[in-house]
Amino acid sequence: MDYVNGSSDYLSANPGWHVEDSPWKASQIIKMLKRKSLHPRSIVEIGCGAGEILNQLYERWDDKAVKLWGYDISADAYAFCKQREKDRLKFVHGDLLKTGERFDVLLMIDVFEHVEDYFDFIRKSARHAEYKIFHIPLDLSALAAMTGHLMKLRHSVGHIHHFSREMALNTLKDCGLEVVDWFYTLSELELNYGRHNFNGKVVNSFRRALYTVNPELAVKTVGGFSLLVLAK
Repeated sequence: MDYVNGSSDYLSANPGWHVEDSPWKASQIIKMLKRKSLHPRSIVEIGCGAGEILNQLYERWDDKAVKLWGYDISADAYAFCKQREKDRLKFVHGDLLKTGERFDVLLMIDVFEHVEDYFDFIRKSARHAEYKIFHIPLDLSALAAMTGHLMKLRHSVGHIHHFSREMALNTLKDCGLEVVDWFYTLSELELNYGRHNFNGKVVNSFRRALYTVNPELAVKTVGGFSLLVLAK
């Protein structure tokens, strides 16, 4: 496995390549760009999967001159994303790290937790853009440790590394990046992952109530959150 699980096993376990989550993820990216008043002319996503995040940015970002590029080493992913190509939205079946291409903003959305040597991957990826936006699942929580959820994530979506907020931010700093801004994203709640079973609904109700009162405690105990980070 290189930087996103590029095998057909991932497609078998996740036949939609998480396309349904893409509008929400694009909203988080747009929120960050707007709150820092960034107006990129070029955006690249590494490990773009089905390409729907970029497609959502193409449709929803105010600047209709911005050019968007997606790179993925998976043939399965490329089969999805190439169908979304249009005038300012292009996809490449290949490795961005083997090119000399540079962009204004690089997106790495739920990617480096899949990568064996994620320090080297982040450092090399960072050379391809001035600004970097990361979306990082915060898998580490008391509930996840007690319930075996970490092994479930390993088998279902290929997370071979797990992060808390502190670990994620310090990883980026250790890679030589400057963290400009960050915020929690309420992935389990806003994507409503637990809606199909009673236990999931109960946990989500508690998660929502606790986050309202004490966000940090909710993230560390119940989990189900991610981190969106802007770095230079």
